[in-house]
Amino acid sequence: MIAIVDYGVGNLRSVQKGFEKAGYRAVITDDPSQIRGARAVVLPGVGAFADAMANLRRSGLLEVVKEAAQDKPFLGICLGLQLMFEASEEGGWHEGLGIFPGKVVRLPAGVKVPHMGWNQIHIKKPSPILKGIPDGSYFYFVHSYYVFPTTSDYVVTTTDYGLEFTSVVGRGNVFGIQFHPEKSSQLGLKILKNFGELMEEC
Repeated sequence: MIAIVDYGVGNLRSVQKGFEKAGYRAVITDDPSQIRGARAVVLPGVGAFADAMANLRRSGLLEVVKEAAQDKPFLGICLGLQLMFEASEEGGWHEGLGIFPGKVVRLPAGVKVPHMGWNQIHIKKPSPILKGIPDGSYFYFVHSYYVFPTTSDYVVTTTDYGLEFTSVVGRGNVFGIQFHPEKSSQLGLKILKNFGELMEEC
């Protein structure tokens, strides 16, 4: 079973439906014991970084999520990816989960914000989350901030939008993606299926 962490943000049901279409049972939950007992964990979300971190703390899920990213397949989607980094400059300066080194910064001046619509990924290194995904594939993005890793070691793909930003990170069975696979047609479902297959292998 895949646990989708419910921490009071949107987009949870569409992620759940995406996994169902990919052939995997996913449960939306805010129960720490259910999250700990899941075979894989997904941290999705849309909204503001500071509010999301406050919700995780208030709900008692902060440490549970950090634990999950240490010992089982873990996937952050959109805001979920951003929360996986050490800090964000959105609305001030706010501490993140620190799963990956780096920070979250605003897209540059001169581009339309939010970055909304289909855009390409450029694969920088192979990753099991991208099995069967061709370089240059298009996925659906909606975001105003992007992650800026302090090392390229975890950068799996980049995307061009006024600059080259990191759109997928990965380390072991822990991944974060800036775009929305659940809104990205068949290739997006393929990514969710790849994640499900990683869960089965563990």
